[in-house]
Amino acid sequence: MTTTSPTRHRPRARWYAAAALLATAAGAGVGHLVAGLVAPEASPVLAVGSTVVDLTPTPVKEWAVATLGTADKPVLVSTVAVVTLLLAAGVGALARTRRALGLSLLALLALLGLVAAASRPAAEALVILPGFVTAAVGLLGAGWLMGRLDALGVAAGDPAADGQAAPAPRADGTGARRSVLLAAGGLGVLAAAGGGLGQALVRRGGSTEVVLPAPAEPLPALPAGLERTVRGVSSLRTPASDFYRIDTALVVPRVDPDGWELRVDGMVERPYTLSWEELLAMPMVEKDVTLTCVSNEVGGPYVGGARWLGVRVRDLLERAGLRDGVEQVFSTSTDGMTISTPVQALTDDRDALVAVGMNGSPLPRPHGFPARLVTPGLYGFVGATKWLTRMTASTYAQDTAYWTERGWATRGTIYTQSRIDTPRSLTTLPAGRTLVGGVAWAQQRGIARVEVRVDEGEWRRATLGPDAGVDYWRQWYLEWDATPGRHTLQSRATDEDGSTQTPERQEPFPRGATGWHTVVVTVE
Repeated sequence: MTTTSPTRHRPRARWYAAAALLATAAGAGVGHLVAGLVAPEASPVLAVGSTVVDLTPTPVKEWAVATLGTADKPVLVSTVAVVTLLLAAGVGALARTRRALGLSLLALLALLGLVAAASRPAAEALVILPGFVTAAVGLLGAGWLMGRLDALGVAAGDPAADGQAAPAPRADGTGARRSVLLAAGGLGVLAAAGGGLGQALVRRGGSTEVVLPAPAEPLPALPAGLERTVRGVSSLRTPASDFYRIDTALVVPRVDPDGWELRVDGMVERPYTLSWEELLAMPMVEKDVTLTCVSNEVGGPYVGGARWLGVRVRDLLERAGLRDGVEQVFSTSTDGMTISTPVQALTDDRDALVAVGMNGSPLPRPHGFPARLVTPGLYGFVGATKWLTRMTASTYAQDTAYWTERGWATRGTIYTQSRIDTPRSLTTLPAGRTLVGGVAWAQQRGIARVEVRVDEGEWRRATLGPDAGVDYWRQWYLEWDATPGRHTLQSRATDEDGSTQTPERQEPFPRGATGWHTVVVTVE
């Protein structure tokens, strides 16, 4: 008698898709863990995300900042991860019937992270390690789990891929299913544990517990701000924890001050390098400066005032000896970001700083530790390089900075602006006496007055808060007798040069936003 063995059927394509997805997640998780140990910026997902940032058209970037705010980075990283996993799942489904091609495409997908990390401007030898680990774990895991699925065969009891009924399960079905579940569970644990531990390592802060020298001439304490009496007005001094952060770094660089150096070179007579200790040995200057991001919309949050401690850039450049013809200082950060600053802004009496302190403490890592540029009067994209490591004197023809390549202006002078902090737009207020308040800034010129109008009526002059210098913002407030109904409030500022904030609306790209801040409220 002849016995016919059951026909062998592979489980459906979706299980192979799930296998590739799990294996890719495990590879990415372990790669993220390795990156946390050796080079956080080399994590495949973060490296691909950074490349996406560089390749994204400027209008899309501006939309992301305006729409998502400081959540733009988490959203980007999450999107990269989801797209990668979906691609892996598609490749896994293909691998059900074309194993070699499927695994080859999976390897190519995994190696994209390696290529992205290796192509970063500040890439070093170790950045390829997380990518290799990601590819190895992903491929081995996919092959292993797909092999278990192959072995499962008809024992899985699933219908055949063509929709026909599968034959009865084999006797070893329980063991085969257990093998698949154990393999899948192992990859899932690897993905979760690797990703979680890796994220903890990536987020850990390098030590910023350094002792800073005292300034040569300490500034007097800032006066009491209006925030004590006008509820809702921004604090005169912005705490470091509340200070805005807009940059392209998906992971905050960890810089050891003991190994940090600042190189001053280019079109200079005497190029030199400073160590951390040598920088701190130079005369320290304190300055109260309000920084503003060029991406800030009218009335936006990307502005803040702080007290900075650092060395005058003018002194550093004088030591090097600038040659004739220098137009810009092309500065570089540890993560490869480049910014060009007009040389006049770094050598005049505004006292641009290589800052090492913020509000009486060392710079926080997100704000540039151990050293950054602070250039009064210029938007951050041309004057506030964080994690500074090099300053090169050059011309605009010789060196083109990151934002200049993307069509942004080269000068970046901050416009005179005002913002209504209270009341917030679209809020409902009780009728009667109401305080309208906010802040205004015109760095290098100072604020002379702020005016407010209601429903396009006459402009009324607001009361200004304490004056901390031409480079610092001014708080202001106005008493308003609010009557029932819907009302439109607008503010405008006039600087000490006599120029009044323009009503003309201009988008942030390419040189900063303009217009009057407008809020609409309902009074009951």
